[in-house]
Amino acid sequence: MPAPITIYTDGACRGNPGKGGLGIILQSGKHYKEVSQGFLRTTNNRMELLAVIIGLEMLRQQPSRVAIYTDSSYVVHAVEKNWVFRWEREGFKKKKNMDLWQRFLKIYRKHEVKLHWVKGHANNAYNNRCDQMATLAADQGPWEIDAGFIEEA
Repeated sequence: MPAPITIYTDGACRGNPGKGGLGIILQSGKHYKEVSQGFLRTTNNRMELLAVIIGLEMLRQQPSRVAIYTDSSYVVHAVEKNWVFRWEREGFKKKKNMDLWQRFLKIYRKHEVKLHWVKGHANNAYNNRCDQMATLAADQGPWEIDAGFIEEA
């Protein structure tokens, strides 16, 4: 198995729903990469989850040992409290973001992943950098379409 990989993620949204963005930092040994992306209309939870997904999808070797640091209790609790696995067994009935949770589970299962919650806007420099990237992407684009976002009536 390759060297451990650390991923920091954050999502941002201007309005909820509104323009969104995500920021990702990948680290392994001497390697360091930053990625950000903006979306025209989405939600904060979608950006938080999508940041984790994209970070995992960027990994070249499978399986990898991965530590993910996020300020999203939505993502961390869904995994650590086994909610997402129950949602999957129940066919994601009446659950938001089914498209992303299915995509997450597909890539999550290819790696050895440990999620860590960090307090947002606190003293974690990498989380703060991800927040800056996500906010900038939400504010300035370029914006992509979040094809899975469904406006609720």
